[in-house]
Parts: sequence; C-alpha cells; structure tokens
Amino acid sequence: MINPFKNKKGLGRGLSSLIGDNHIKNSTNKISISKIVPNRNQPRKSFEKEALDELTNSIKERGIIQPLIIRKSDDQDDKFELIAGERRWQAAQSAGLHEVPAVIIEADNLKSLELAIVENVQRKDLNPIEEAYSYKNLIENFGYDQEKVSKFIGKSRSHISNSLRLLTLPEKLIEMISEGKISHGHAKILVGIENAFLVAEKVIKKNLSVRQTESLVRLLKKGYQKVHRSKDANIIAAERELSDKIGMKVYINNKKNNSGNMIFEYKGIDQLDRLLNIVKKNY
Repeated sequence: MINPFKNKKGLGRGLSSLIGDNHIKNSTNKISISKIVPNRNQPRKSFEKEALDELTNSIKERGIIQPLIIRKSDDQDDKFELIAGERRWQAAQSAGLHEVPAVIIEADNLKSLELAIVENVQRKDLNPIEEAYSYKNLIENFGYDQEKVSKFIGKSRSHISNSLRLLTLPEKLIEMISEGKISHGHAKILVGIENAFLVAEKVIKKNLSVRQTESLVRLLKKGYQKVHRSKDANIIAAERELSDKIGMKVYINNKKNNSGNMIFEYKGIDQLDRLLNIVKKNY
C-alpha cells in the first residue's frame, strides 16, 4: 500500500516525518463528521466551489482514500479539531457521509499550524497571500525567524522573504492576488513600486505578461527617478517631512510659477480617515 503521507523531495520535514509513518498506518479511526470542528489556525481561507464539487463526486464514488488528521479539541470535550484535510471534510459532508477516516494525534497549537501549513504547501493549495500569512503567523506568534521557516518548509530563504513582502502591498492589491486576478509572478514585480495598485489595474486591463509587466515597471521607475532628480531639494525635503509626520506617501508637484498640487497616497480606509481628521482639525 502506498503511504499517502510519504515525504516528497524538496518539501522539508513533511507530514510523515512530523507524525511518523507507523503512526499513520496503525492509528486510522472512523470518526463521526459531527464531532469534527474546523481548524482555528487553518492557513487556507478560500476553497474553489468547482474543485470542491469534483472532490465530492469522487468521494461518492470511491470514498476518502487519505485520512484526515485531527486532535482533541481543547475547548470542546467531545469534539476533535481538524489539523489537515478540511477540504475532504467539507466534501464528505456534501457527499452525505456520516463518518470519515482520521488519524488522532497529540498536537499543541504550534504543531497543529505546522502540519496544516506543510500539507497545504505540499499540495500547492494556498494562494500566495494565504502562504505569506502562514509564514507571518509562524514568525509573529510562534517565535520562528525566516531561516527557521525556510528549513521547516523546505523552500529557500529568498522564497520566504519574497512571500512575506507581498503583505506590504496595498490592501486592495492583496485582495486582487487572493482572488487570482494578479498572479504571484506579477505580484512580486509590483512590490515596492509607487502606485502599485494602479499599475496592477493596467496589467489586468491590458492582459500583460510577467515579462511585459517587468518592462513597464522599469520604465515607470526610470520616469520617477528622472522627475525626482529634477525636483528642488526643498520640495523633496518637504515631501519626506510630511510623509514621516502623517505616515503615508506625499508628492508635491511644484510648477515654475509656484502653483501646483499635492498628492497623498493612502493604503486603506483607516489612513484616509486619519488624513481627513488632520485636515478638519487644522482647517
């Protein structure tokens, strides 16, 4: 029998090394679906309906081949919390199953999160933003650093770093990546550039490839550098001072007759509200 949890090349420690092959083979139980609750640390937030329907049909025909991984719930005495296999659990409910095969393990919150991330990364089920938040969760809440995440997941340090950088993009752009409107390849190019959301909209509208997007970004950067070099040093200093004080990018376009305009770049409704309050308070 092929072990469905057997570690794959290049996937770090993997599920089998975290749980143990013998434990998987010898400890599969039949558990009532009603006794299983979702994983509070589930890194995957979106499930495609079409793929879920296909899995439901497969389970109706062949049952669940790969058991779920669960642990005893720490706040509901008669329940089990999912660690890995939420899509199978959802599809099993849709298929009308009353019981599912499951492996019960002992796991604290960290191990539960580790296993959930490993399974999703192995299956490539996470979108780029879900993956980034998974790494962020390990770092901020469980004491990991990027090097430790890299070794654990089995991906390069640069991959982890680039993944986390996606979370610095504007909120609307992050939503677009989560929804699959912008690919991971496009998103990496947009990190750190001015007006990234507007550039992303142009990428979608013109259906630009990753290479075309790289060319566009290079041109935009050259144009920005040219404009920036031509600005008066006092204007540049004023932009920096205002940006530091209000916590958002400020652009001042000063014409030869000393008229012009000022642009404030906010990245969410909270920043906009703060900007409006500053204006109302002072004027």
